[in-house]
Parts: sequence; C-alpha cells; structure tokens
Amino acid sequence: MVRVDRGIATVDLGPGENEPATDVGDPSVPSGTVRASWGGSLLAAVHDDPDAAPTTGDRVQLRWWPDERITVEAVCPRSTLLTRADAAGTTRRQVLAANVDVVAVVEGLLPEPNHNRIARLLALAWASGAQPVVILTKADLEPEAQRIATELQTLNACPVHAVSSADGEGIEQIRALFAGGRTVALLGPSGAGKSSLVNALSGDNLMRVNALRQDGKGRHTTVTRELHPVAGGYVIDGPGLRSVGVNTAAGLDETFADITALAESCRFGDCGHSVEPGCAVIGAIQSGELTLERFESYRALVAEGFRQEVRRDARLRHEELRKRKVMHKALRRQYQKPPDRGRW
Repeated sequence: MVRVDRGIATVDLGPGENEPATDVGDPSVPSGTVRASWGGSLLAAVHDDPDAAPTTGDRVQLRWWPDERITVEAVCPRSTLLTRADAAGTTRRQVLAANVDVVAVVEGLLPEPNHNRIARLLALAWASGAQPVVILTKADLEPEAQRIATELQTLNACPVHAVSSADGEGIEQIRALFAGGRTVALLGPSGAGKSSLVNALSGDNLMRVNALRQDGKGRHTTVTRELHPVAGGYVIDGPGLRSVGVNTAAGLDETFADITALAESCRFGDCGHSVEPGCAVIGAIQSGELTLERFESYRALVAEGFRQEVRRDARLRHEELRKRKVMHKALRRQYQKPPDRGRW
C-alpha cells in the first residue's frame, strides 16, 4: 500500500491482496516501509493522464537501483477510485484515494448535520465504486442521535451509524466495516471527529486532535492523507474538505434514491420537475413528503455534475487533438528530411 506526499511515495511492503510479488525470495529486497520517487515510466504515464499518479491506497510496482535508489515504476490496476472536482475550479479532478472498500462520510451531530454536505460527499462515495456509509459522531452530545441516524438512513438509502468516540458508543459497528482486511476512507469537514474516531478504533492516540474553534468550526488537524492499520484493516484519513466539488453525475441517482423513485412515477419520461402536469416530484414537495431544500440540492448537484462532465470531455478532446498535431508534425519532419546519401 502507498501513501503520497509531495511527489514522494511511502510504500508498505507487507503482503496485501493483488499486490505484485516483485523479486520474491530475493534477500536484497527490504521489508517494512520504504520511500520511493517516481520512475521515468511513471512520469511518462502521468504526463498523459494525471490520474495515473500514485495516491493513498494504491498498490505499485517498485524498482531497486544499484545506487540504492528506489522508484515507483507503475501503479497496479485499481478496484475503486475516490475523486472530487479540482478545488481550483479547473476541469481536472483531484484523486483522493484508491482501492477503497468503504467510503465513510463523517458528520458531527453537534452542530446539527449539514444535509447538503452529506449529499455531496455521498455522491463522491457512490461514484467511486466503494460502499458508502454515514458516520454521525459526537452521539454522546445529542439525545436524539439514533432518531437522526434513522431518518438519514431512510433518506439516503445507505447505512448510517451514530457513534461517540468519547464513550465508545457504536464503535464496534464501525470496527465491523474493516472485517476481512478492508480499507475504509473517511470523508468530512474539519472538526467532524475523524481523527478522534481513528484513535477510538485503534485504541491509541494515532492522530493528533484539536478542539473546535470558538465559532464551532473545526481546525485542520490532519494535513496529509494517511493510511493506518486499524481493526484488522486499513483506514485512510485526510485533511478536512472545505469545499466538495462533484466531478460527474454518476452516483447522484443513488445519493437521491428517494427523488429517483418519485421521478419514475412522473407522467412524462423526460419530466423536468418544474411545471409539467402529473409530476410526482412536485406533488411530493406540495404534500410535504419531499422538502424543497433537498430537491434544490439534487437539482444543483445534477447540473454541476453534468457541467463538469461536458467540460472534462471538451478538455480531453482538446488534449487528444494537441497530441495528434504534435505526432503529425514530427512525422512530417521525418519524411521531409532529405535522405542521407552518405559521402562520395
């Protein structure tokens, strides 16, 4: 497994599922943890596809050089890939983690959960191909924790757990997510209790914990995305996400399963859920079954996801055209070069 910080990969050489058995039996190959830079073949791959760069959770192929350098030469095929839209607003996406089995959206019960943020993070989780869950922390501070968890589970059609890292409530349910050596990635804002949750799972102070600011907002405690062995599996914790950009419309049908189910009852198959007669979604809003806030969140995320897909497709087409122009220019130079007739 690999962790990446500023272009340097920290690689754990212990056995893992689907990890390449490079130089098995060679006593010169070290065990434990090594630090490696990127090899030339990997740099070439990243030049063509930025997503090919190693990220936390990747399994990689290493090369040991005679001068004792170690380089990452290739990234093994990924089972899942967790990404978000680039925080800078470009058409590229930011890779957060790879080969994750479970993506846990972590939200604090105090102050009250932000439903719009949960929906955005769940959209990333569903799109990754991993199993999404919601973890509501600080249950010891909210008497209605279980009721809120049940309502959120009904709304989002995925498991929701209310836990307390302080008194251990619900921690065993979270431990079960790691069964069989699975990898769990934690997503949430600063102050949601991710680091405290990791400490509670490990039974040790693996992660530094800061108190909330006076305005109730969290402080950035974790500054790099790290992978830790806990509860028989691995947990990936990273910096709190200030903004969450959706880079694809994939996963939104699952995130808003309630609205998707209502839309199937609309009179028209291409209903825009605005002024069409017989719209089941509008009817649900009028009856109070569906809140206007949730529907507006759904509509905004769908528009954002499709917009990013269109922009990304346009950028990819532009890059492909540029590559072809470079290749054709090189071919023209090659064939227009006068033949070498040698010396007379």
